[in-house]
Amino acid sequence: MQHCDTLIAPRWCVPVEPLNAVLTDHAVIVNDGRITDLLPLKAALERYQPSVAIEKPDHMLVPGFVNAHTHAAMSLMRGLADDMPLERWLREGIWPAEERWVSAEMVRDGTELAIAEMIAGGTTCFSDQYYFPEVVAEVAVDLHMRAMIGTPIVEFPTAWAKNVAESLEKANDLVHDRYNDHPLISTCFAPHSTAALSDDSFLELRVLADQLDVRTQIHLHESAAELAAALEATGRRPFDRLLDLGLVNASLLAVHAVHLTRSEIDIFAESGVNIAHCPRSNLKLASGIAPIANYRNAGINVAIGTDGAASNNALDMLSDVRTAALLAKGVSHDAGAVSANEALKMATLDGATALGLAAEIGSIEVGKWADLACIDLNRLHSQPVYDPVSQLIYTARADQVTDVWIAGRHQLDNGKLTHIDTDNVLSRCHEWRDRFASSISRNSRI
Repeated sequence: MQHCDTLIAPRWCVPVEPLNAVLTDHAVIVNDGRITDLLPLKAALERYQPSVAIEKPDHMLVPGFVNAHTHAAMSLMRGLADDMPLERWLREGIWPAEERWVSAEMVRDGTELAIAEMIAGGTTCFSDQYYFPEVVAEVAVDLHMRAMIGTPIVEFPTAWAKNVAESLEKANDLVHDRYNDHPLISTCFAPHSTAALSDDSFLELRVLADQLDVRTQIHLHESAAELAAALEATGRRPFDRLLDLGLVNASLLAVHAVHLTRSEIDIFAESGVNIAHCPRSNLKLASGIAPIANYRNAGINVAIGTDGAASNNALDMLSDVRTAALLAKGVSHDAGAVSANEALKMATLDGATALGLAAEIGSIEVGKWADLACIDLNRLHSQPVYDPVSQLIYTARADQVTDVWIAGRHQLDNGKLTHIDTDNVLSRCHEWRDRFASSISRNSRI
């Protein structure tokens, strides 16, 4: 018999690739953090002697969820400025709080809270966009979480950098060099929006991004107000500016992309631009509903993101992917738009594709990292099971995730985080609540 590190035997295994496959009574074999075999359980027990064998007779095993866009540290602002449209939410709620409190300490504590929440809900990789990205990367490594770290690029001074030049310098020196070829961390540039940079700054960013061969993610066409402001200020839609500046290509991750014209959709598809769809955040901020069925039919890769907890209030990928699937059906008047299997792919392999990581994660395939999530379907609201993928997408909740592995490391074991001190995380969260509450005028809302 062959030795292996871990043998995982769920009732159902959903590899995602091929799309509609559901394997019953199979086992996943893990060695040195990677998937080395996927085979029927009987054959696995005859062939392998595992150091750890985990049987989950009522569970399904899926690739870990890929959160294609969030602002992890903003978990500490959850509920700080609710029930406002995007522009008021930013100007009256978020930006004043950030100006007062954003620091390396705040980013460290907020990121730990976010990672704990994400792992507990089955997320094994997230794409972040926030200040002090080197701190986000350090926390992700410390907690053994996979992450794409976006370095914020804005024209105005922030707590992290005083201008674009310093942002680009720090992005190069502190993040891109340090984490080149890291097994858990990848990097990208993250300009906030087209309004945050001049044309010259975008050109400088493009040159550096090409030199470093890294991706760019940007909030784009998120709201009607954004488009109106851009037209008034520049005479061009934000997407047209990026197109003219040579930034529209397969390295671009357009976050939100709620408001696209037919011609813009065609250019997105032709150029290989990826979209990070954040349905619950878009709904809560009344930004609109992205017609993702149209985008996918045009050939655009659409991933799922939660956005930050300040605008979504949760980093729950199961909730967002369900919302995405239901909205797609309602907007297109087609109940077959975005099937359960397609929705799961959006939350896993399509997310990995959007981040340039599809060769390493996003499906249960031999050779890929063992980034996995196990979900208990033996719950009242998830029974009976005729189609486990449908039950996952349309009934399952985050608290049904029982086990999570990231690069083979058992991060959630029977519902308990194994490498995160949740009491300490919550204690620091309470301290930050008191700090934020003391500095805002809407104390009655806290």
